[in-house]
Amino acid sequence: MSMRSEISPDTLRVELDPDGIDVEYTDGRSVFYHGIPQKTTGSITTPPGKQVHVLITDPTEAEGAMIYVNDRKTDDEILRSTGVGRVFLASDEETSIFPGVTVHEEGYAVRVEADTEAARGRVFVFAEDELSEHSWEIVNDNE
Repeated sequence: MSMRSEISPDTLRVELDPDGIDVEYTDGRSVFYHGIPQKTTGSITTPPGKQVHVLITDPTEAEGAMIYVNDRKTDDEILRSTGVGRVFLASDEETSIFPGVTVHEEGYAVRVEADTEAARGRVFVFAEDELSEHSWEIVNDNE
């Protein structure tokens, strides 16, 4: 396997739909995350071993940034052509991926913490593998 790099995300078109969330990549393709994300306050710890994607929208909820956490499968050029970012975390490492949003490696799980006021938008977390999909929206106490 070739080496993978951390990549900064580009701005992507986002559409919040009653049936899920549509994200359009910079290459024109799109992905639809089915279902209404479960709201959770402050943080979420994903099930271990899942592919973790974090989407932060802008205040209009029409654009956003998508960041993959610890994705070692997707080629760098694919991420660059789609506008998706990527970060890698070592065990017990924590890093800020966006103002008000941090990710923390906890064994094989990832904890995402968010202050949506500091992020100035909505924060969604998707965790999936070939067996299951999970989605959450991190909200502040007053939301």
